[in-house]
Amino acid sequence: MVQAETQQHYHYGTGKRKCAIARVRLYADDPGPMLVNGKPSDEYFNWEPWQVILNHAFLVTDTVNRFRVVAKVTGGGVNAQAEAIRHGIARALVVFDQDLKVTLRRHGLMTRDSRIKESKKYGLKRARRAPQYTKR
Repeated sequence: MVQAETQQHYHYGTGKRKCAIARVRLYADDPGPMLVNGKPSDEYFNWEPWQVILNHAFLVTDTVNRFRVVAKVTGGGVNAQAEAIRHGIARALVVFDQDLKVTLRRHGLMTRDSRIKESKKYGLKRARRAPQYTKR
């Protein structure tokens, strides 16, 4: 006997920041906690400024506690991951309601932050750091 799986409808958005890539799903049917890589968001991002970054798109659009968020994020550091999830949530909110795009763009949440680490150059120690000059 095969049981039928219940398909839940979600809105999808991909967010990026530095090397972090976040795949975000917003479930509008049943509001609930935000899960990041299978853990609650307050456990994964245990510093309060990271929580503010995650909820920024919801605060701006006045949609707090209307969605259940499931995010999978890879790469980058903790701060870049939080900002990638924020970008993914903003994109998923636009898929949910096209009218929110103007508000999200006005707050700078729709634009991908393209700043990444500059690559190392040969003959130098880092991207721009030259070896120390010795006079004698």
